[in-house]
Amino acid sequence: MSDISVAEMSEAEARDELARLSGILAQANTAYHVDDAPEISDADYDRLKRRNEAIETRFPQLKRSDSPSEHVGASPSDGFAKVTHAVRMLSLGNAFEVEEVAEFVARVRRYLGLEPDSTLLFTAEPKIDGLSLSLRYEKGLLVQAATRGDGAVGENVTANARTVDDIPVRLDGAPDLIEVRGEVYMSHADFAALNERQKVKGQKVFANPRNAAAGSLRQLDAEVTRVRPLKFFAYAWGALSEPLSDTQIGAIQRLETLGFRTNPLTRLCNGKEEMLGHYALIEGQRATLGYDIDGVVYKVNDLGLQARLGFRSTTPRWALAHKFPAELAWTRLESIDIQVGRTGALSPVARLSPVTVGGVVVSNATLHNEDYIAGRGSGGTPIREGRDIREGDWVQVYRAGDVIPKIADVDLSRRPETAAPYVFPTVCPECGSDAIREEGDAVRRCTSGLICPAQAVEKLRHFVSRAAFDIEGLGARQVEQFYLDGWIREPADIFDLRKNYGTGLQQLKNREGWGEKSALNLFAAIDDRRRIALKRVIFGLGLRHVGEQASTLLARHYGTWDAFENAMRAAADTESAAWNDLLAIDGVGKVMAQSLTSSFAQEAERASLKRLLAHLDVQEAERPKTDGSPVAGKTVVFTGTLERMTRAEAKARAEQLGAKVAGSVSARTDILVAGPGAGSKEKKAQELGVEILDEDGWLTLIGQS
Repeated sequence: MSDISVAEMSEAEARDELARLSGILAQANTAYHVDDAPEISDADYDRLKRRNEAIETRFPQLKRSDSPSEHVGASPSDGFAKVTHAVRMLSLGNAFEVEEVAEFVARVRRYLGLEPDSTLLFTAEPKIDGLSLSLRYEKGLLVQAATRGDGAVGENVTANARTVDDIPVRLDGAPDLIEVRGEVYMSHADFAALNERQKVKGQKVFANPRNAAAGSLRQLDAEVTRVRPLKFFAYAWGALSEPLSDTQIGAIQRLETLGFRTNPLTRLCNGKEEMLGHYALIEGQRATLGYDIDGVVYKVNDLGLQARLGFRSTTPRWALAHKFPAELAWTRLESIDIQVGRTGALSPVARLSPVTVGGVVVSNATLHNEDYIAGRGSGGTPIREGRDIREGDWVQVYRAGDVIPKIADVDLSRRPETAAPYVFPTVCPECGSDAIREEGDAVRRCTSGLICPAQAVEKLRHFVSRAAFDIEGLGARQVEQFYLDGWIREPADIFDLRKNYGTGLQQLKNREGWGEKSALNLFAAIDDRRRIALKRVIFGLGLRHVGEQASTLLARHYGTWDAFENAMRAAADTESAAWNDLLAIDGVGKVMAQSLTSSFAQEAERASLKRLLAHLDVQEAERPKTDGSPVAGKTVVFTGTLERMTRAEAKARAEQLGAKVAGSVSARTDILVAGPGAGSKEKKAQELGVEILDEDGWLTLIGQS
């Protein structure tokens, strides 16, 4: 992708950009959270993730099934016991520019319905570059410590945490239950001394303090952790038996009185100007702090307002990380490789002479598409002043939030005389089929579908991914090997593995890395997934534009697999009630709807689904607990201006009560809530005889007047 802003992107460019972002972020998650060897910095990762979310906001119909916006961190290592967090540990939204901070403040005010000149306080504190940790205390005693993991499930590192001097094992005057959250880190001086000792012993030398801290805490032998100089700053909390305070700053002060170290640079700020002023102060002191930070975190101070603001799928609406700037470097582009994705997209990747950029060694960079290589952007407009990219070029690698890493520029003065313009392939490098580029699309795609091994493998990898079938012991590597051996060609084959290859276990247990026990465990794990939630099945199909969140919406709306499948087949007729019902789901647009219906219209897809469903017991979607709710099961549409709550709050409350919130009025609509300024929706509701309520009537109905 070029330097084009999100606002200037065409739909084709946005689709291509999201594909690249997904791959880069997935690789970064594993490197950072599992291997403790990040390939990109925290600041770059967060900016990349935010760009992904910005594109999805503008083009919701393009949201991928493996969207990074639906994930936090990475799955916990198998070396530790797993801990399910009572309250999810989420990541933060982020900003790099002053304008983004101003928009954050304005967005909070809009959501809360506050006047522009009313007082709204925020806290501002340094963002520590370390490892997130949750500490659970019961009756004042430390009973459990866990890493963030994927946000829902982390690693049990209790024995290790007890060896850290900054972490109290007993609290006086604390609530009966308190879960303290913060960051484990290592100072610059301690890091240098540790590496010196490692060198003397001939042991591993760490790349930076964050790696050293993460690697030290995640030791299977807690005695190794004990001799490592780890520190801990407390800045948040999870589960509580009683509130710490009614404000963020008050809660931080309470944590300090309980014996935790809190950051002395935490300040209370009145509005954007004071927030930016404190950001500048912290940035000015960054080099002398003695530990790594990568930005400043802002949080709404009033905890009651935090509760109203709530959360997106992976980030709180009431907090923002304001990051420090990124860096540049020059290196040689050795070659351009083409990778084929799940949807057949041909993705060019630059193979670089390794170069250190911002403390991370970079050897690969995305090149987005053939137009980007040729120096063309949206609509054929020049990028990099029209300079193309060739093998052998000296290129500038830019590690920022746009794409990380990406090639920002080319030094023509150092271009070899033998360097020729890159010719993008018109056939798939994996299967030899034609690779075509449809009109208006920035991406060239292989036309062979599942006949192409790259596409088939990617679809199978997606099928067993964490948010889909999540079969323990059957990960991406195993799926690829089984595919190459001819054991698995489509999802249904997974459920026939025991029947086809389980007799005597000889064909599996004699493989490298497998034994009789691991083979039996795999068969048992597969059997455990024969009974599965509807949302996981929908997500596991890997349909274009249908992500994890959309799969949940569809499952909740249709309830059962039969209802969903029948509706998708009926909705192939765009004049049908089924099509209109699909589009009425809040969050489903025409592009997603067309992807759904076209998939179910293909005979080969239906046959494959039939073979898969023969193995499954698909569970009816969970419904909210709505005993006594007057709107449970009803379809509600909101229109016009709401004065006592924001539209987002109203929708969230309706869904909590078991209602279906739709975006348009149809014969299936039960209630229209119409505020001032209601227009065509109110008129249509009147024509259809739909019950119409004003905001007061709605609040009375749901018992919130």
